Amino acid sequence: MRDDVAVTADVPTILATSAFFRRGKYGPMSLRPGAIHHFAAELANARKAPKICVLTQATGDPEARIGAFYAAFAGSEFTMSHLQLFPMPNVDDIRAHLLAQDIVWVDGGSVANLCAVWRVHGLDEILHEAWQAGVVMSGVSAGSICWHSGGSTDSYGLELRGFTDGLGWLPYSNGVHYDAEEQRRPKMHELIGDGTLADGYATDDGAGLVYRGTTLAEAVADREGPLGYELKRADDGSVTETPLPTRVLPVPGN
Repeated sequence: MRDDVAVTADVPTILATSAFFRRGKYGPMSLRPGAIHHFAAELANARKAPKICVLTQATGDPEARIGAFYAAFAGSEFTMSHLQLFPMPNVDDIRAHLLAQDIVWVDGGSVANLCAVWRVHGLDEILHEAWQAGVVMSGVSAGSICWHSGGSTDSYGLELRGFTDGLGWLPYSNGVHYDAEEQRRPKMHELIGDGTLADGYATDDGAGLVYRGTTLAEAVADREGPLGYELKRADDGSVTETPLPTRVLPVPGN
C-alpha cells in the first residue's frame, strides 16, 4: 500500500495513448503538458498538485529528452520526477518512489527493449503493484502497447512486425499511430487476422484509451478528429474495425 493513500485512482487505471505533449514554438523539444496529462491527473484524483514520474527506457533514457520533459512540466501544477535505468537506476528505492506517485507516464520508442529492460530490473512487478495501488499507468506509443499483450512495432526495423511479449495486464492487442503511419492499420489487421495478435484496440494520434481494471471504459482525444477503434477477428480471418465513441478533452489552461 502507498503511504499517502489519500490521492489515488478509484480502481486500477491505465491510460494508453497515441497522444503527446502540446508542442511549443521553439522546436520539437519545446513542450507543455497536454490535455492527456491533465486527464491522467483527473483519473488519479490529483488535479491540484499531481505527481508524475516519467520513464524513458524505450529510448535508452537520453538526457536531452528527460530534460525536455522537466522543462515541459516546469511552471505547471505537475511535480515531475523521472526514473532512469541507463546506465543505472537514479533512485535508491524504486518501489517507494513509484508508489508515491499519482501518475506514471511512459514515453515512446522501442516497446521490445522497454519490456525487456523492465523485466531485468523487476520493474514490471513494481509497476503492477503501483497500478493495483491506484497509481495511474499511462503513456504514448511504446508506453501504450507495453500494458497490452502486444501490438505492431518498429522495434525490430523500419518494417512493422508483431510484438507479442507485452506485460499482458490488458489481454488485448494495441495499435498506435493508427492514422499517422501508413503501415499501422493494415499491419494490425494482418496480425489479428492471422492470429499473431489477439483482438484489441487502436488509437489515432491524439487519442487514448481508458481502462478501469482490465475493461475498456472510454476513448478520449486531445482534439476533434482522432478516434479509438475496436478490432475483432472473425472466424474467416477477416477483421472488423469499429470506431469507438471518443470524447474530446478540454484544452488545458497552462
